[in-house]
Amino acid sequence: MADIQWFCDARFGMFIHWGLYAVPAKGEWYASIGRVPPERYEEYLRTFDPVDYDPRAWARMARQAGMKYAVLTAKHHEGFCLFDSAYTDYKATNTPAGRDLVREYVDAFRAEGLRVGLYYSLVDWHHPDYPAYNDPFHPMRGTDVRREERCDFSRYLDYMHAQVRELCTNYGKLDLLWFDFSYDGHCGEDWRAGELVEMVRTLQPGILLNSRLEASGGSLGSLLSGAPTPWAGDFATPEQILPPAPLCRPDGTPVCWEACQTMNNSFGYTAADRCFKTARTCIRQLVECVSKGGNYLLNVGPDARGNIPPQSRRILCEIGEWMRLNADSIYGCGASAIPAAAFGCRATARGQNLYLHVMEQPVGPLALTGLSPAAIRSARVLATGAEADVLTSGWAVQNYPQTAFLSLAAQANETLPLPDETDTVLHLTVSET
Repeated sequence: MADIQWFCDARFGMFIHWGLYAVPAKGEWYASIGRVPPERYEEYLRTFDPVDYDPRAWARMARQAGMKYAVLTAKHHEGFCLFDSAYTDYKATNTPAGRDLVREYVDAFRAEGLRVGLYYSLVDWHHPDYPAYNDPFHPMRGTDVRREERCDFSRYLDYMHAQVRELCTNYGKLDLLWFDFSYDGHCGEDWRAGELVEMVRTLQPGILLNSRLEASGGSLGSLLSGAPTPWAGDFATPEQILPPAPLCRPDGTPVCWEACQTMNNSFGYTAADRCFKTARTCIRQLVECVSKGGNYLLNVGPDARGNIPPQSRRILCEIGEWMRLNADSIYGCGASAIPAAAFGCRATARGQNLYLHVMEQPVGPLALTGLSPAAIRSARVLATGAEADVLTSGWAVQNYPQTAFLSLAAQANETLPLPDETDTVLHLTVSET
């Protein structure tokens, strides 16, 4: 049975997109967007030489940022394998790197105490038996050279299943396997998904699987239905979007989910993409996910030498500074049963602990709609322990006696700067949730 509890407690992970696409430095979809012929793309094998690759340093960055798990692209759509597969020569051991980069990642992240996940693309633009001519994404789509191709897709599926078996057999315990992705004509049993899931769960008892054996970043699959398929996965994976509300089945049962997000606008290393989010934005995205019962998988795209870009390192460092003071409002938390909505606020909860994430300077006291003053046992600023006043008198209390009002100011009607303008977290212990 899948071990989902650690995942729901962790809430924050690192996504790592790395492959041959780091050499041209134009993103992981470069081959498709640029319609790069395979023989030209293969030239990157000769120059992929990550001399600075230090997975232990990557793992320390993740841990210090407050991340609890990581997912590395063992193989992306380009078909290149970071691991030493027995079924292809298109792999890291046949580049100047000359070694199994997945092995080093797994060992390093385990050593830093992080849970280990691997990403594996169901799509493969390099394999000769993966259909190209009529495929909407293949670099050689619609080309004359592929018009008369005779692909044996079942042979590709044998290859794909064999590689997944390698990943599940050769790297010890894996906590998570992240498939990507399904689309029209390539979905569910088109991948022999039932057979694949049975194999993975037999080889890796307790492993978590995402939803993309039948879904994509914009389609969440049957996991949200009343009758999920056997390959629906354990969690949904919205991509580059945050759901407007918690994800649930029709009967209201919550569904585990994880939003994967980039730091700039690219997953794979893209030298020209300098549109990096601020750490403040990333922290708020993390809080937004947790407040709706979801996880936040924040991506880094190392360059061809194996360096995580300096902008990404700075963002991780700043997130880590906030997490060191406020992690209790993230780990093991989820959506609050108490609305407790206030202007510029989000709420996360764990048992009788309610955390108000105040992100906008309040005008006067904070109104916690749906929470009565009698339900609050204590209220403090999480980062400092400073007490927050639960108002017992004044205009607001007199006119709205069933609503709790909090103030950080000496005078309830004063408007003061927030102690932390990114997100000031108020920790309330309450008598009901």
